[in-house]
Amino acid sequence: MIEEFRKLFGSAEGVRIYRAPGRVNLIGEHTDYNLGFVCPVALQLATYVAAAPAQDDRLRLYSEDRRELRVFDAARIAAAKREGHWTDYPVGVARELAIAGFPIRPANLLIRSTVPEGSGLSSSAALEVSSALALLAGRSMPPLDVARLCLRAERDFVGLPCGIMDQYISVFGRRHFAVEIDCRSLEHQDVPLSPDAAFVAVNSMVKHALADSAYKERVEECASAVRGISLRFPTVRSLRDVSPNQFGEVSKQLAPLIARRARHVVYENWRVEQFREAGFSGDLARMGQLMVESHRSLQYDYEVSSAELDFLVDRALELPGVLGSRMTGGGFGGCTVTLLRPEFVDRFRHDIAKSYEERFGVTPKMYECSPSDGAAEVEQPEAVPAAS
Repeated sequence: MIEEFRKLFGSAEGVRIYRAPGRVNLIGEHTDYNLGFVCPVALQLATYVAAAPAQDDRLRLYSEDRRELRVFDAARIAAAKREGHWTDYPVGVARELAIAGFPIRPANLLIRSTVPEGSGLSSSAALEVSSALALLAGRSMPPLDVARLCLRAERDFVGLPCGIMDQYISVFGRRHFAVEIDCRSLEHQDVPLSPDAAFVAVNSMVKHALADSAYKERVEECASAVRGISLRFPTVRSLRDVSPNQFGEVSKQLAPLIARRARHVVYENWRVEQFREAGFSGDLARMGQLMVESHRSLQYDYEVSSAELDFLVDRALELPGVLGSRMTGGGFGGCTVTLLRPEFVDRFRHDIAKSYEERFGVTPKMYECSPSDGAAEVEQPEAVPAAS
């Protein structure tokens, strides 16, 4: 990556490389912006940013995937405006850093990513977090503040009303562990994953656009549910505050659609807690069962699945060695994640690809989900994967 940097910018003096992983969420979908619980893992798939000081007053961003260079005035980055362009993510981060008192120094950035876009594996957060480390250029910021700053960039600049899960796990991921995140307290607990468990993400190859209206509609529907439930339980400030028993008491007072949305979130939070307990006890069958229950809730109550995702889940559950499967990410496309015994991974990959090709005429991409550590500077540049 350093040699590519030198060819692009004419010099690699002072270059440093930063990595931030994508993620797959094992369970806990659409709970983060409801201040609930999620349980993702950071992936070996990641975004890498090579950065070095520039000799003028410019901030240059080059994407290897797009083969596109964009140039900005570093001193005026705090006044940047959203353009609806891929650079909104790193520029939004730069703007938030400047506002937070970290002036953006002129720099050249080369961006390389192995996280597929639109797959539900959080390519945007990986880009935000890796850009934040590169733009800090060694200046210290507490890890939680990095995650919060990147969330602000996505919410306030990019315009997506998401929760903090993606940025948080990109910062706090831990090898061999899932991470249960409390999206209200912003505390987390590492959840051990048995060596007898393997996770495979299957990309439906249907790209989703989370900034589209459907995502924002779900946010408002959840807010509507809170307004209705709080009439009966005044202490409720988010769906995180609603227990299954409370929901049972008030569900018939809500409009049917709003009740379905709330039911998903209330019980999904419960499922995350059950999943954590199963992880600590090594109960893979229970973990798989909870994943399937999560998918059915997303399919029927939250209505964010798709024909392709449902097919991948249903077919996976017919295959040997599979313990559970569900859609992961915002929905309307992207990936499923399947829990299975490691010795069945090769057969699973073959059979699911064959079935999907026969049904949809498309070859799905697959990624074995090996939990990795969170964002950091790359100490061995030669370990950076080659550009795809």
